[in-house]
Amino acid sequence: MAADTALRVLLVGEIDAGLRLGLDRVNERRLVDLRETSAAGVEEAVDVWAPDILLVALGVADEGGPDLLRHWRHLLPDADAVVVRRGETDVRTAEWLRAGAFAVVGRPVEPDELAEELERAAERVRLRVENRQLRRQLDAPRRFPAIVGQSKKMLELYELVGAVAGSDANILVLGDNGTGKELIANAIHAHSARAEGPFIKINCAALPKELIEAELFGYRRGAFTGAFTDKAGLLAMAEGGSLLLDEIGEMPSYLQAKLLRVLQEREFRPIGSDRSVRVDFRLICATNVDVEAALREGRLREDLYFRINTITVRVPALRERLEDLAPLCQHFLALYNTRHGRALRGLNPAAYHRLMQHRWPGNIRELENVIERGVLVARGQDLLPEDLPESVVASSGGGPISPDLLPATATLAEIERMAILQALQRTSWNKQEAAQQLGLYRPTLYSKMKKHGITSPPRARRRLAVDVPSESPA
Repeated sequence: MAADTALRVLLVGEIDAGLRLGLDRVNERRLVDLRETSAAGVEEAVDVWAPDILLVALGVADEGGPDLLRHWRHLLPDADAVVVRRGETDVRTAEWLRAGAFAVVGRPVEPDELAEELERAAERVRLRVENRQLRRQLDAPRRFPAIVGQSKKMLELYELVGAVAGSDANILVLGDNGTGKELIANAIHAHSARAEGPFIKINCAALPKELIEAELFGYRRGAFTGAFTDKAGLLAMAEGGSLLLDEIGEMPSYLQAKLLRVLQEREFRPIGSDRSVRVDFRLICATNVDVEAALREGRLREDLYFRINTITVRVPALRERLEDLAPLCQHFLALYNTRHGRALRGLNPAAYHRLMQHRWPGNIRELENVIERGVLVARGQDLLPEDLPESVVASSGGGPISPDLLPATATLAEIERMAILQALQRTSWNKQEAAQQLGLYRPTLYSKMKKHGITSPPRARRRLAVDVPSESPA
């Protein structure tokens, strides 16, 4: 269950008038998708639907239900169970709890009690889901130490890379200039079954077009003027490993046709040779071009495109992951402090604000250049707005910063705290919406709120809503 989707509740047994009234009473916000089935239909419902909560009602709960519940809990170890049984809660409650029930509600059903128990069960399910998400968040950066970033978009990218790296499928990495496409390609190779093999790279935009063929396919002595010796091509050098074709959109069309044949037949013929060479490599391509436009204009062959993009990986632009700006700044500060023998402590809050307002057309590469320049020109212990390039200052407005927006003595931690508070206030303390506005997973927002001592204001306890269909689904 995703944290932001309706909770799936499977009601097992019959609904009498009292239980129906109780469900109707909590059916205000419609946050729950509820389906009904008989005891005999539970296993089929579990297979096709995977509910988050079992609501065991009436007859089932009165006729040897604990044994059935043990079996259902075995099928659904991550689900919670709420039992509605005849009579007030008594000594038999212990049997249900031992069988795996989270709560037992007696009849006649008290709507508020039912709502409370469903709400508590729902919160337990959500916490389990969010804890799993948080564990994945903490694990992902450790798997890719060369890549800086823990924003929601980057965590999703790590998850995709981790899922596809182990396959031998061709991968197309898309992203604007400077987003770090090569770092992603490196991570894919490093986590693949070919990690011990070579990783050969060629930038198709950096070589004259007439030389790309010779670099890729190699040549035999005498194949053309100046070919005094045999030369192995990059295709042969990538044997047993991976080949990165960076800026594949810049490859001449006739070479794209030859590359397509290599991918189809897994063999090629060096220039000037009459013998084919078998090859075994994994292809990773990268480009910053608009693929749709390149296909329309004929710059990228459609048949090659379909061959190279078995898996498409999109690297987000820096403006889409501004949560990563602070850790990226710290990373580059440490790097260039060491390289240039400096000892800057960090960024002045006003300088950081300028960076936050910049659009970053050059992405991570532009940020790296900005921080290196700042390290070289800064005269104090912190990087100040005047240490930034004019292009960054101008794009961020260049004027004085409102004291209401940024106190003069604010630290980076205080800036983050202000941003979180503003998002929570804008959304009336709806943490899911605030997390989405900030580009965070909800568990990350909770962690940051705890870090900054942010607590929710007192408010009436929210009721859980249940969407009850008038008829059982087919």
